[in-house]
Amino acid sequence: MNNIDLENRVVVITGGAQGIGFAIGERVDQSGGTVVIWDRNEDVARKSATQLSDRSVAMPVDVTDFQSVEKAAEEVEKKFGRIDGLVNSAGITGPVKPTVDYAIEEWSKVIDISLTGTFNTCRHVVPFMMKRNYGRIVNISSVAGKEGNPNIAAYSAAKAGVLGFTKSLGKELAKTGIAVNAITPGTANTPLLTGLTPEFIEYMRVRIPRDRFVDLKEIASMVAWLLSEENSFTTAATFDLSGGRTTY
Repeated sequence: MNNIDLENRVVVITGGAQGIGFAIGERVDQSGGTVVIWDRNEDVARKSATQLSDRSVAMPVDVTDFQSVEKAAEEVEKKFGRIDGLVNSAGITGPVKPTVDYAIEEWSKVIDISLTGTFNTCRHVVPFMMKRNYGRIVNISSVAGKEGNPNIAAYSAAKAGVLGFTKSLGKELAKTGIAVNAITPGTANTPLLTGLTPEFIEYMRVRIPRDRFVDLKEIASMVAWLLSEENSFTTAATFDLSGGRTTY
């Protein structure tokens, strides 16, 4: 494992209680950073934080709630005096079904968590980063956001929206010391898979030239570098983790 210097950096990770978010938290912690887990599942979030070093903390936050995110950002700033990094990992796939069978409530829930939640966190964290002219934001998108997977239209649309939002925000902040990037992982073995059918999971696997799902540690490695001070030039970009499925 390469050494990534995140010493004394405070990094907020949404959906950090499990899956991709927690794997990133582990790598940040190993790199000397302070992990702040934002997750609506308070019990799981606190349990996950205890698995990291005693620098780490957990906060119950609903990323779809504008006021909840605003309050949490203020609490982090007050407690640590800074927010150096933000990883937007909170998201859900939603139901696997044709678009014509989607209920508006199902569509809205996926968009609210995966896309609007990303806006909410950036909206409240960026001002604190701007105060110090430094910050690193990594938004977790998906291969589905590039290609559009059938029968998960809301998730595909939300993750495509995350890419567009990342490019926009990155360009807005390009003349500052804040970098905003996204990653597009292929399928990984995370709790998100529990909501998918075995047939759909196999549909995704066979489209990966490496013929396997991405390992969570592989995702965390890329994100750790994107969160580091070394990532000083690249912004508004998308980094691929698809095992060769998407080459654009």
